[in-house]
Amino acid sequence: MDYGRFKYEQTKKQQEAKKKQTTFQVKEIKVRPKTGDHDLQTKLGHIRKFLERKDKVKVTVMFRGREIALSNRGRELLEQIAQEMEGLAIVEQLPKFEGRTMMMVLAPK
Repeated sequence: MDYGRFKYEQTKKQQEAKKKQTTFQVKEIKVRPKTGDHDLQTKLGHIRKFLERKDKVKVTVMFRGREIALSNRGRELLEQIAQEMEGLAIVEQLPKFEGRTMMMVLAPK
């Protein structure tokens, strides 16, 4: 077999492998512990749209100042979001506290 033909077949195999692989992005949604119900519903709509496009979603609850005392409210908020997205997503990373933020990662089913 000549080298030119071998090289051509290798590039064809690489192109086919590249076509078949799926790409996704990690989108981030930020909320606060005192986020209102209507604002939360809007954020849930955005999360739903991202999950339908097969992107992962990182939901972050940011605490400012004395809001750090409301950490249990932040955890409840993340659990509520996970429950709302139960049909569309699985929780890839459970709620985790890092500094002044609490985060969770949702992946599409």
